[in-house]
Amino acid sequence: MIASLTQSQADDLLYDWRFWARPAQLAPPGDWLTWLVLAGRGYGKTRTGAEWIRAKMESGLFRRAALVAPTTSDARDVVVEGESGILAICPPWNMPLYEATKRRLTWPNGARATLYSAEEPKRLRGPQHDIAWADELAAWKYDETWDMLMFGLRAGPNPQVAVTTTPRPTPAIKDLVASATTVLTGGTTYENRANLAPQFYQRIVAKYAGTRLGRQELLAQILEDNPYALWKLTRIDELRTAAAPDLVRVVVAVDPSATGGKNADEAGIIAAGIGADGHGYILGDDTLRASPHGWGSKAVLAYHAHSADRIVAEVNNGGEMVELTIRTVDEGVAYKAVHASRGKRTRAEPVAALYEQGRVHHVGAFSKLEDEMTGWVPGAPSPNRMDALVWALTELMLQPNKPKWGLAA
Repeated sequence: MIASLTQSQADDLLYDWRFWARPAQLAPPGDWLTWLVLAGRGYGKTRTGAEWIRAKMESGLFRRAALVAPTTSDARDVVVEGESGILAICPPWNMPLYEATKRRLTWPNGARATLYSAEEPKRLRGPQHDIAWADELAAWKYDETWDMLMFGLRAGPNPQVAVTTTPRPTPAIKDLVASATTVLTGGTTYENRANLAPQFYQRIVAKYAGTRLGRQELLAQILEDNPYALWKLTRIDELRTAAAPDLVRVVVAVDPSATGGKNADEAGIIAAGIGADGHGYILGDDTLRASPHGWGSKAVLAYHAHSADRIVAEVNNGGEMVELTIRTVDEGVAYKAVHASRGKRTRAEPVAALYEQGRVHHVGAFSKLEDEMTGWVPGAPSPNRMDALVWALTELMLQPNKPKWGLAA
């Protein structure tokens, strides 16, 4: 019984990872080179990697470890100093010395771990290690970093590397999954629910569950892009940003539905802006299924929330009713009607090209919108969110006489 333990025994138990870990968080047996922990957000990947490194370094059998994260700040803030990082999980009586300026952790037995950023592959060219922890490999900027890490994994009797990452279909991840020297551990966000805040499930999981992005980030599925779709999720991810710069112009685009009720089409409502850099920024998705008054009210709310310059609405199916609906809510909004005189593919392809050129960024994640974009193929019925996005970016970036907002990169 835990209540009968001495203080010393209780302290030992507190830091006994084999007691607390879920079975899948313990390193698998066997003669493997790579342990790939491919798991969803909140699974406990960081704790898994940190505890594996701790056990190896405390054993006295391994002397040199490489700790590689996507960036220098990730290596410091997550791998070492994070709430599930190495300093948090090591017992006080065997705490490594952390020398931040030297990017180094040294255990009392002399075992040493060095921090590396995946943005600097050449730092891994010379050193050799007998174990390594590669955190969030799917987010590494350069494939060369993985190559340099593996070339340096040549010390000791049995070099090994643990990889903890949320999946993306990168070449490195796909190669590891296919390799005979890899042992794969899969896991989902739901497996660690007891240790996650209830609000995370109420707000985040509920938002993304059932979406393509949710299958990747929560269920840890490797999702290949549809080769026939105009948009690729990998490209959207590459261009995603946490915040927009100062914007020169903002519009709210509406792809209206003519009727309400549970069987009615959704009304696509997308807010977007253009910066002085000439790049477009997707700011919000307020798409909903509602009566004309309902989606009109939502569009006006988005107009004011984003301090937009104009509401742009397609009027092919609603004609003057669309403007009347919006002006009934707020007669003072700036409004522009647009007509779909060309096919959906013809309208969508120039917008998709802007993404290929690296000129459109999603400010945060819009899972349902991105599902529509990456799932739609020319010739299929065009979804409402995607239609609204196309109208917004066409208005901001593809008008023949639009102002030249800075130099587009």
